[in-house]
Amino acid sequence: MSRLVVVSNRVPLPSERGPRAGGLAVALADALRPGSLWFGWSGKRGHAGDPSIQQGDGISYATIDLTETEHRGFYVHFANGVLWPLLHFRLGLMTFRSEDYAAYRAVNRRFAATLAPLLRPDDLIWVHDYHLIPLAAELRALGVRNRIGFFLHTPFVPPAIMQALPRANELLEALCAYDVTGFHTAGYQQAFLDCVREMLGGRPDADGRFLWQGRPVQAVVDPVGIDADGFRTCAEQAAQSIEARQLRESLAGRALGIGVDRLDYSKGLLSRFEAIGRLFAHYPEHRRGMSFLQIAARSREEQGDYQRLRRELDRIVGDTNGRYSEFDWVPLRYMTRAVRRTTLAGFFRIARLAIVTPLRDGMNLVAKEYVAAQDPADPGVLILSRFAGAADSMQDALIVNPFDAEEVAAAIHRGLTMGLEERQQRWQALRESVWNTTAKQYCTVFLSYLQQESWSDQQRLRAAS
Repeated sequence: MSRLVVVSNRVPLPSERGPRAGGLAVALADALRPGSLWFGWSGKRGHAGDPSIQQGDGISYATIDLTETEHRGFYVHFANGVLWPLLHFRLGLMTFRSEDYAAYRAVNRRFAATLAPLLRPDDLIWVHDYHLIPLAAELRALGVRNRIGFFLHTPFVPPAIMQALPRANELLEALCAYDVTGFHTAGYQQAFLDCVREMLGGRPDADGRFLWQGRPVQAVVDPVGIDADGFRTCAEQAAQSIEARQLRESLAGRALGIGVDRLDYSKGLLSRFEAIGRLFAHYPEHRRGMSFLQIAARSREEQGDYQRLRRELDRIVGDTNGRYSEFDWVPLRYMTRAVRRTTLAGFFRIARLAIVTPLRDGMNLVAKEYVAAQDPADPGVLILSRFAGAADSMQDALIVNPFDAEEVAAAIHRGLTMGLEERQQRWQALRESVWNTTAKQYCTVFLSYLQQESWSDQQRLRAAS
């Protein structure tokens, strides 16, 4: 049986699991078996050298440090200063410099050179996210012939946006070095195939397959999910925890609205906070009746865009609370430190509504976790951005345009006043969606594509025609 090798920018080492545990580590839990290898950056800045290898639950974790120069050029300036805003349709925040692009390619080259000696001939290699787009091309240049898959956890942009990126064709060609490229939604897949067609002259077929330099490539749709049963059980237990009890007591019978995000401009926090203010302005019956808790863990604090965002959020929170607070009630509770996933599960169980309103998001698992956490007898209401990948399969949420604060405020009002029967009907439909697209299914589907043999001669001819 082939060994699975996972490659990601950051490796969640067993010794470092903490409040932020979740994300990719949770999504891949069903795929990682004893004997698997997870390779990537340690999260540390130091000297270039041999990989450090740790063991945990039979899985090998191999990591390398980045030098200060590599971290700045590869991670801060190009991956997060160019690709992240590009893939979230924020061209005005993109700052391209050729030296940063060179650093991005060089780090991917070093990843490949360090990983290649660790590989076995029959390994299946699964690479994750925009930091490592060129990795397969670098591995191929070293003679690696293994099946290599790539999954993009962000949106993908259409040609009109992609063409704004200098060297865009080079990165698209690098993506074509993978055997399988995965996306959360059909829209993202189609955007990629449109770029291949319009910018590279490729000829994808109706199933997302095409030939590139004589090699078969397939783009697939595979939405990531959660361990729904596990999260439901966790929420039931966590709702009785000390933290949940303290939160419940502090509400004094008031409804709780909740938002959980990284502190990032793509998450729509400014518009969300504006909507909270408009709720209390236009629907004064909710004053003293609802408190909104926003947990926004700080990230990428070395970047100016994020520093400015945090200052603006602080200002809006102060203005909203100064305008509407009473001596025994604060409308907007805001914290910027990470909270354990188990604690969040209990908070979700308590919350009457969740506001998940990113301006763009690859998927957004908070929406799915909130649904999984609900009490079937008295479920809460999910308010969800139409620009989150999760919206494709969660149309029974209250779908909103996150750029329209009035619309979001009206949705909050509707959620707070919605009757039990409608809440239960909507939740039941959302529950089916969450339980039908689990983390286990995500891994199974992608690996089934990655394990497939090369195309038949007939498929090659059809793709080339």
